[in-house]
Amino acid sequence: MATWISTWWEWLRIAPVPLGTRGERYAGRWLRRQGYRVVAGGNRSRYGEVDLIAIDGQTIVFVEVKTRRSGNLGDAAQAVDPRKQERIIRTALAFLKEHHLLEYSVRFDVVAIVWPEGASHPQLQHIESAFEPAVTGQFFS
Repeated sequence: MATWISTWWEWLRIAPVPLGTRGERYAGRWLRRQGYRVVAGGNRSRYGEVDLIAIDGQTIVFVEVKTRRSGNLGDAAQAVDPRKQERIIRTALAFLKEHHLLEYSVRFDVVAIVWPEGASHPQLQHIESAFEPAVTGQFFS
């Protein structure tokens, strides 16, 4: 009997949520409290991934979330280097094309989170318009 119960308990045991996923969920809840409407998370294309897609007024906001245990390795937002920015921009374009949204204003934000081990709440920094696309025109008006 004890073997059956322990096997059943192991099957039901929930794996811990990875830090990045916890950060993205926290950022999504925080953005909602700020009045954003989060419409997608973990959006993938052949170009890359965008962590969160939200609506702020009439603007579509593509949000990259960077979560760290401490600030010792530098600012989490610095991890969004030009190469990562390009992948986010290409993924955003694919999303906009797929959903026929090319005429809308677009913004690229970064949410940097520091979540120390054992802390119930992290420190959050929201950087609006963290970077601009290299192209101009209707797509990014």
